Amino acid sequence: MSHHHHGIHCEHQKDLKGRNLLYSIILNVLITVSQIVGGLISGSLSLISDALHNLSDVISLIISYVANRLAKQKASTNKTFGYKRAEIIAAFVNAATLMVVAVYLIIEAVERFFNPQPIKSGIVIWLAIVGIIANGLSVLLLKKDAKDNINMKSAYIHLFTDMLASVAVLVGGLIMKFYQIFWVDSALTLAIAIYLIVVGFDLLKNSTQMLMLFTPKHIDIKEIVREVHKVNYVNKLHHIHVWHLNDEELHLEAHLDFKENITLLQFNSVLEEIEEILHEKFNINHVNIQPEFKKEDPKDYIVQD
Repeated sequence: MSHHHHGIHCEHQKDLKGRNLLYSIILNVLITVSQIVGGLISGSLSLISDALHNLSDVISLIISYVANRLAKQKASTNKTFGYKRAEIIAAFVNAATLMVVAVYLIIEAVERFFNPQPIKSGIVIWLAIVGIIANGLSVLLLKKDAKDNINMKSAYIHLFTDMLASVAVLVGGLIMKFYQIFWVDSALTLAIAIYLIVVGFDLLKNSTQMLMLFTPKHIDIKEIVREVHKVNYVNKLHHIHVWHLNDEELHLEAHLDFKENITLLQFNSVLEEIEEILHEKFNINHVNIQPEFKKEDPKDYIVQD
């Protein structure tokens, strides 16, 4: 059995991610408290819905922050992967909370739509502006890290949708102030909730696929087999598993049948060539191959364990 790992971990980058998350948590706590108080005083459901969305952000950001800290911990004899999957779990929890909050907001919006109430629009407008500024700063803090980390992406989506929700609340506040059309408050709440479901579902699906160890979408197992079969001495690559351990580590585990009874030194040479192919063409950075020669076992690409 051979094992190899490509990859460089930058502690400075991870520390920066954690620090940016911490700043975002502080900003969102301030927004949440101010919007809950303002929503209760003004009677605005859309402001309270924005506050609840922010509250879910605070919870999800704390989960993301804890997961980010856990992911740095080293592996041990009883945790051989360490906490590398913590960030995927965090993304799953964050996505699930988005969906729950959205359902609650839809129920409240429908109820309020049939019973519109006068709203103090001035408070709504000013707190919406505060929300836009604070969430905008948080979005900028996490934007770069969101491109290549599912945990950061989940936190980024939470904050970006919050910023959009605050923009919608601001528009609604202006409409209520100048036209006294109070049902727009419920309509905006409904729109925010539907948007949460759309973005939350996609994130929930992706994190679930990672947790279930599904083959990543960009990986073609048959193409991997074709490339590996071009290597000298190789007969058949079979019993293949490809999965994400986390955003940074893509693993391949397989059995490799050889045409000849080669030496260990020859196997090392073959393995190095395969590792380079898998890393360069498929971005697989963790390879675990079991060599075989004339072994009686299933030779299918995918074997049910």
